[in-house]
Amino acid sequence: MNPSLYLGATGFGLIAVCYGFARFAFGLFLPQIDADLSLSSTISGLISGGAFLGYCVAIVLSAYLTERIGARAVAVAAALVAAVGMVGIAVVPSPLLLATAVMLAGSSTGLASPPMAAAVAVIVRPDRQSLTNTIINAGTSAGVVLSGPIALMLGGQWRLAFTGFAVAAFIMAIAAAFIVPSETKAAPKTATGLPPINGVIVRLIAAAFLMGASSTALWSFGGQLVTHQLGWSSTGAGLLWIAIGAAGIAGAGAGTLVARFGIDRTHWLFLAALAAGIMLVGTSITTPLLALCGGMLFGAAYIMLTGVYLIWGVSALPDRPATGLMIGFLTIAIGQTAGAPIFGLLMDQLNINYAVTIFACLAFTAGLTRAGNAKLQTA
Repeated sequence: MNPSLYLGATGFGLIAVCYGFARFAFGLFLPQIDADLSLSSTISGLISGGAFLGYCVAIVLSAYLTERIGARAVAVAAALVAAVGMVGIAVVPSPLLLATAVMLAGSSTGLASPPMAAAVAVIVRPDRQSLTNTIINAGTSAGVVLSGPIALMLGGQWRLAFTGFAVAAFIMAIAAAFIVPSETKAAPKTATGLPPINGVIVRLIAAAFLMGASSTALWSFGGQLVTHQLGWSSTGAGLLWIAIGAAGIAGAGAGTLVARFGIDRTHWLFLAALAAGIMLVGTSITTPLLALCGGMLFGAAYIMLTGVYLIWGVSALPDRPATGLMIGFLTIAIGQTAGAPIFGLLMDQLNINYAVTIFACLAFTAGLTRAGNAKLQTA
């Protein structure tokens, strides 16, 4: 196995642990956590928003550190932060401490992505970089799809589940220490500071913010939605997560689709799929089959769209891949930080159908932006 393949496999695993376990598994176990700690929908939304806020801070710090101390140290730190945060989730006795642990665990995702983009730019040949980046990005779905069966096996034992997730994060820290290169040893010194904010970057920020806000309907509240609409227990929520994660593996093909059809057409198609998935899962018209189909649409669309924004950002700043990725992913998280508490508030003040419909419509508004003259690398 050549270094590119080792790096791709390690990056895939690191993203699976940080995104699938440390960040998005909270939404899967939220009904059980709510029952044990007596959380309202508004408080649940604020806690979920806190995780996204931790991500926002961490991804900026990660891009800065990656350009200065190298990819390896930051990737190892991401896995260790995920592990510590998930140990905290497993042992917390109160909502306040839960919010702190969820924020810490969620911040690991912000640390994880920039060093992997920087490492790919160093090791992988240019004509394969978009493909490798989107394959690594699809690790999110692997983590999500694995968390589903774990929820099925453990039922309501969410503390035990997060303990197991923490062990997986420690293992990935060891793997990253051996496989991920130190960027500063393999690449010339990169530019520093804020990049120029041109039209391509502004449009990326707008699109990523709106898509991120829309996605919180399922990432933060998917378990609660199917519990309310279909009366599903943790078993049903686990099946939804399996559907989301399994379909999300298709997001590994984002690089290929963007190279063939361009950013704008790929972007529009999967925004429509994201909105449809949210509606099928969350509205009162849903059935068990429609909910699972909606979960699959959502999973494939979300990972595909994050791949689109990854390519968009890296293509806009080809000399600073960690910063280019950071801009798109940071803005997704800012949208999620704002979206989660607003969705929870709408559920409390209006009703679930209104909240779901409003957030599905947000996805369509993201399509009003265009990538413009971003120069794409061949997948």
